Amino acid sequence: MTDGPPPPEGLRSTYLVCPEGRLHVHSAGNPAAPPVLLLSGAGVDNALLSWRHLIPVLADTHHVLALDWPKQGRSRPWRGKADHERMLRCVVDVLDHFGLRSAALVGLSQGGALALATAIRHPGRVDRLVALAPAGILSFPPVVHQALWLTARVSLLNRTLPGAMLRTRPRVAAFTRKALFAGPVPDFEDVVDEILEEVREAGAGSSDWQNASIGPLRMRVDLRPRLGEIACPTLLIQGDRDVGVPPATTRAAAALIPDCRLELLKGVGHWSNRQCPDRVNALIAGFLGGMDGDDPLG
Repeated sequence: MTDGPPPPEGLRSTYLVCPEGRLHVHSAGNPAAPPVLLLSGAGVDNALLSWRHLIPVLADTHHVLALDWPKQGRSRPWRGKADHERMLRCVVDVLDHFGLRSAALVGLSQGGALALATAIRHPGRVDRLVALAPAGILSFPPVVHQALWLTARVSLLNRTLPGAMLRTRPRVAAFTRKALFAGPVPDFEDVVDEILEEVREAGAGSSDWQNASIGPLRMRVDLRPRLGEIACPTLLIQGDRDVGVPPATTRAAAALIPDCRLELLKGVGHWSNRQCPDRVNALIAGFLGGMDGDDPLG
């Protein structure tokens, strides 16, 4: 199996010691610069998989922190479940460890949901917020919901079968083309290599957060009733051909957030930061840099 591409230059590693294991954080840039914390997605993902192209862009102007969620990347082994409450504590733990009163948050999918949730639960700790195709704002028809709930409860369905399906390079390539992208990807072969490396280390399947967030009758994590409480400037980025998070759902969420801008990317799927990194990175860097005339730290 081919190893993935090398990490960006100048990347540093920090480990937070937690009761369940070690929580790993990549960092780059000047520690005295405005801080930004990057939160990756669920399943077969990690901090570098999602953010390898964004980290060098932001490191010129920010102190960049990129968290490996529990059971992803170098945050292994991890004992116990990493559900919504534990993941929220991970975000706060990272801010506390680096002595940050607050930071900008950038999150993809699961990470987008936790960025939104942090801004709701801890408003004073989030200066600006970027969520790409965020989870935590979804609901499903009854039959579909019950099928998803059953899948979340049965390890054969949420881990064993996905692990078998993503065991070979052709299967990984087919999955990413169908589920994550909606067009050409500039470094597609590197993406496949990186996914294979993560699968080799940790297997495949839905995350604890995903499994715990769906109840038997309704979503246990539904942030929509509280989106109006988000007080910081917010940017939502959404691919118009995303098969995981419907664009209409993100558009409706944007309408609930008081100071929110929505960028809909044409011809783009769920993993927009890997399908079109230059477009997405420019949007994020511009927003965090205060191109709309506001203070970059809100």
